[in-house]
Amino acid sequence: MIVKPHSTPVYIHKLEALLRRLPPDHHKRTHIKEVLAKRMAGYRGELSIDYPLSFLAEEDYFIFHDIRLYDGTHYFQIDTLILSKWFILVLEVKNIAGKIFFDSHFHQLIRTLDEKEEAFPDPILQVERQCFQFNKWLQLNKFPFIPVEPLVIFTSPRAILRTLPDNQHIFEIVILNAKLPAQTETLRKIHQKEMYTSKLIQKLSRRIVKEHCPADVNILQQFTISQKELVKGVFCPACSASLMQRGRGRWICRKCSVFSKDAHIESLDDYNLLINQSITNKELRNFLNLSSIHIASKLLKSLNLPVTGETRKRSYNLKSIKKSTRQQSGCKNENKIENEL
Repeated sequence: MIVKPHSTPVYIHKLEALLRRLPPDHHKRTHIKEVLAKRMAGYRGELSIDYPLSFLAEEDYFIFHDIRLYDGTHYFQIDTLILSKWFILVLEVKNIAGKIFFDSHFHQLIRTLDEKEEAFPDPILQVERQCFQFNKWLQLNKFPFIPVEPLVIFTSPRAILRTLPDNQHIFEIVILNAKLPAQTETLRKIHQKEMYTSKLIQKLSRRIVKEHCPADVNILQQFTISQKELVKGVFCPACSASLMQRGRGRWICRKCSVFSKDAHIESLDDYNLLINQSITNKELRNFLNLSSIHIASKLLKSLNLPVTGETRKRSYNLKSIKKSTRQQSGCKNENKIENEL
């Protein structure tokens, strides 16, 4: 049973918003697009395990995607967590194509693709650390002992896994996508003792959902970009690159003649993702290129946002802004992003 389903990571939405708001000739666009491509590849890899997971008995396994918890010292993130009465399974999902070599001496993953070598962090170390931290989290929350098993899942059909002959134990932890159901049943045969009752599993599930804390990265700070470098205004939903003007209660694109009553919602969501989760009338006017206090006030009131403060110090909470154009497929107006790295 899926308790916490997939959702597009906020970090991906922030990268998309940043690319929308940077000028076409900005010197950091290429790097940001590369970061977005890697994040999208990773997310698509996580989505691809849904099919093999569908073969697990719903009544026996409880599935959580993209969990971030605090172990008392550090936050840690788990791609997919699977609870059962017999054991818990921590999955680290990798969507990497090419010849993959596991170097157990230096704890590196070396990928060769198109005659180019590239080093990645050892995913076995990653998933084993996540198991350690989840065990620590269980103890912190006073849950009894239960075996916590690690698995690294490679989802790309173009991945060729290799290691030295004396490192075959690696493939007890590292598997291809299709083997996930069989490997889970193998673990079920190893762990035959029922460690948790149904009631305790339900209690643990509720606690995980309650304690889940998504990361909130300051994207401008991360890439050392100032607000002054961002393109302000309301983008046309039809031709995208053009900025719209406000007139007669609607937004009008002078280039393609498209008009919209709510095109500003996308811009306010960009502000929410990139700058701040709250906004004042003055800040809205500055970001949307509006001169009228009254029009800005009317736009804010029409959104029925939570408000704090009085008169000039009044601030509107943008957390509830939900942009209809958010898509799980990634950035619409950038060059094609590959499914794999």
